[in-house]
Order: sequence, then structure tokens, then C-alpha cells
Amino acid sequence: MTPIHLHVVICSTRPGRSGDAIAVAVADIARRDTRFQVELVDLAEVNLPLFDEATHPMRGQYAEEHTLRWAQIVARGDAFVFVMPEYNHSYNAALKNALDYLHAEWRYKPVGLVGYGAGMSMGARAIMAIKPVLSALKLIHTADVGVSTMMTPVVDGVFTPSEPFTLATTAMLDEIDKTHQAIHPLRA
Repeated sequence: MTPIHLHVVICSTRPGRSGDAIAVAVADIARRDTRFQVELVDLAEVNLPLFDEATHPMRGQYAEEHTLRWAQIVARGDAFVFVMPEYNHSYNAALKNALDYLHAEWRYKPVGLVGYGAGMSMGARAIMAIKPVLSALKLIHTADVGVSTMMTPVVDGVFTPSEPFTLATTAMLDEIDKTHQAIHPLRA
């Protein structure tokens, strides 16, 4: 069976972020699973300006080079894990902008959500806020993992996953696999 091309997306773009270290931990767990071919995607490196296409993404008539590059990255993904911060009881603007750039490239692909924040909500409000957007794009939400960076901090740029984090991430990957197998024919 062909491995699922899984994009683990670092959604925070700010300096000093924790998301890159958490995303590396998620990617490491996924790389140990032969069902997945893992690609780490960093929205800071993708560096999309605020949405600037002249036509609606539903048309797929992308004119800007950065949009064409982003469309290629997303199109080659079979599934996604968004590693996203909670900002002001929601998810961050860079992720919303990245989602809004495209349309067909997202359709009928599973997505897992890893929310994180310094408070006790562990990114739960960001996870709840993004679900209607995922639904509108026909991204299929599979599972959530929450991280409190107060309880499991990033130290010197390294996130050391706890056993519960590893178990939850593994369960999320199982759900991504099952969902991919079920909905993959819809993308044909």
C-alpha cells in the first residue's frame, strides 16, 4: 500500500514560537509509522501575504507565484496535521490566511488538530474555532490533541512529548489513516 503523504503544518509564524518544536515531535511520531510519508510544512517559510488573488479560489485560477507554490504543496498532501497556537480564544491569522488561499486542493482530505497554548485550555478554543472553516473547505476533521505549554514546556527549542501526548498523537494518526482510506475515493 502506498504511504499517506502527511503534511505536519507549523501554523505559527511568530519569532519565539513553540509550534515548531511541537510539530517536530508530531512528525517524529508519525515517521515511526510506516503508513505515513511525512513532510514538515512551515507557514513562516511559505510566507504568504494577506490573500491577494484577483479571483475567488473556487475557480482555481491562481495568478501569483506564492499561490501557485502553496497550491502545489497542499495538492501533494493526502492528509494534514495542523499544529496551531491559541491566540485570544481562537486560532491564528496565518493559518486562516493559508486556508483561504485555496479551495479544491483541500477537499476530502483528513486533518488532525494539535492545539497548544500557555493556559489550561491546551488550545481547545482554537480547535473549536477552526472546525466550521474546515467543514466549509470539505477538510475532514479526525481528532484533536491538546498541549499546555505550561505543563509540558518547550525547553531550549525542544518539546519532549509526554506519554499521554504520544498516545493521543498515535490515536490521531490512526483516525487519519482510517478516514483517508474511507474518503480517498471521493478525491478521484
